[in-house]
Amino acid sequence: METPIPLFMPKRPVCSFSVILSPFFRFIRLLFVSLQPKTIKKRNMKKFFTLVVILCMSVGVRAGGLMTNTNYHIAFDRMMARGTSFDIDAVFSNPAGLAWGHEGWQLSLNFQKPWQDRDIETTIPGFLGNDFHHKYHGKASAPIVPALFASYKKDRIAVSAMIGIVGSGGFVEYKEGVPMFNILLTSMLASNGIMPNQYKLDSEMKGKQYIYGGQLNFTYRFTDYLSAAVGFRANYYDGYYRGHVIATDHPQLGELAKLLLDVDQKGWGFTPIISLNYHQGPLTLAARYEFRTKINPKNETNVLDAGLGTNLIAAMMAVDPVGAQAKLAALNTQLGGYTAPYEDGARTRYDMPALLSVAAGYEFTPKLRATLEYHFFDDKNAKMANDRQKELKHGTHEFLAGVEYDINEKFTVSCGAQRTDYGLSDGYEQNTSFACDSWSIGLGGAWNITKKIRMNAGYFISIYSDYTKSQNNYLGTPFAGKDVYSRTNNVIGVGIDYKF
Repeated sequence: METPIPLFMPKRPVCSFSVILSPFFRFIRLLFVSLQPKTIKKRNMKKFFTLVVILCMSVGVRAGGLMTNTNYHIAFDRMMARGTSFDIDAVFSNPAGLAWGHEGWQLSLNFQKPWQDRDIETTIPGFLGNDFHHKYHGKASAPIVPALFASYKKDRIAVSAMIGIVGSGGFVEYKEGVPMFNILLTSMLASNGIMPNQYKLDSEMKGKQYIYGGQLNFTYRFTDYLSAAVGFRANYYDGYYRGHVIATDHPQLGELAKLLLDVDQKGWGFTPIISLNYHQGPLTLAARYEFRTKINPKNETNVLDAGLGTNLIAAMMAVDPVGAQAKLAALNTQLGGYTAPYEDGARTRYDMPALLSVAAGYEFTPKLRATLEYHFFDDKNAKMANDRQKELKHGTHEFLAGVEYDINEKFTVSCGAQRTDYGLSDGYEQNTSFACDSWSIGLGGAWNITKKIRMNAGYFISIYSDYTKSQNNYLGTPFAGKDVYSRTNNVIGVGIDYKF
């Protein structure tokens, strides 16, 4: 499956900045109450509050990451469909197939470099007297991503292992924030007579997510045609959220409001894996199932600070000391509840979904091979905070095809394609966490440097379908508007296989 970061596999969670913004959106609501003039109709207030609450409930799942690969061996980059492989990459994609692999030891070291743009183009005709149009640019990237594969086979038995990043994996940054926040705050302040030209909005968000995995498989060939494997993977979640959102530089009041957030998250999850492989003549059939992985990361909070500016508080006290004290007391109490999920030691569910993979491979000639493959990621039953996964229409469907041709004993060329369908809906898509269906195309080759050493090189690109979400009352404003979500994705990789 493919891929604010969901960096790598669809089974991985996405880096969601709703985690950053949720307390602040609630804070905006409270600020709105504090500043709200009596002329505002209760009916409109109720609509605004309801909208804010809904938006604040959003937390990202894993539909969409930085990369769309489902195997971190470079053979995937150049062919895509590797579900019937007998080579070293089968450690991840087809453990049962290693029963027909290389006799003895083999190792593989792989490096990949992904990069991606994640843009939100917002249009709101007539907003604050203007035809508002702005593109919010998000930049996602990762350093060189390594993966190590190893296997040993003797007769009917094989033991294999891999170490690498198995979910998410990378960094994302929005230097201007996202419209979900900017429009809400701008609209709220304007409704209270504070116009955008009277203050500075300083908003920046960035995050990191990696899921490191260590996998061990045991393979046994029962008959000349049938083998099975059982495996187990330990997954370590390592992420952070850094962000600030500040409305400041008002000529009389200075800083109006702020949120400062610096939270690290750590957690473990464990994945049982089973696979089957049938191989007779030119035909290979394979299936693999990975069980749902419960991940419940724990916060290590460095900074968590939200509040009104001191001058704003003073202005409130000057107008109505008794009423202001009551409002501020309520504000502090409610902020404590809203920010509780991000307090030090708090936990948030962040499951990796169950995965079913089935594949059929056929060797047309000793030089020409092809594979068809299907993946189903059960995203709707992978628990997330606030059950946002339920907004998806269905789990993720992924269709893959690949072909490989040996030019001679030294060189192999290959290519493949992948279609990813997430089951997206307007209710699921948020500024802070969005996905786009995609087509991915990969190509590359392999060079048998010696009988023992093989080099793989590959490149793939994901071509995304833009997703347009229209709203009759954009974020509770009286204006119709829309967000167009778009992405680009590229990955290059190189790896070395060694057979002892």
